[in-house]
Amino acid sequence: MSRRALLSDEQIASRLAEVPGWTRMGNSIERRWTFKDFPEALAFINKVGELAEEMDHHPDIENSWARVNLRLTTHDKGGLTDLDFELARKIDVLEV
Repeated sequence: MSRRALLSDEQIASRLAEVPGWTRMGNSIERRWTFKDFPEALAFINKVGELAEEMDHHPDIENSWARVNLRLTTHDKGGLTDLDFELARKIDVLEV
C-alpha cells in the first residue's frame, strides 16, 4: 500500500493507538505541546520543520508564545494516510 493512500476509519483508529497524545479531528490528527517559553517552542517548531522537509510532508503549525499545536493531514489526498502517522511518530521522539 502506498504511504499516500487514504486510510479507512478502522486503519486510522489502529494507527492512533500507536501515537498517544494525538487525536483525530475530522480529516486530520492533532497534538498540542506546552513549553517553558517561546524560544523552547520555537526550537521545537524548527525541528519539526526539518523533519517535514526531509519527508516532503508539512504540518499545519500554530504557535502562541510557549504553546505549539500541530495538525497533520495529507492535503493532496484530502485525508489521513500512513505518511501522517509516520511523521507523528517522528515528531513524538524529538528532543527539545
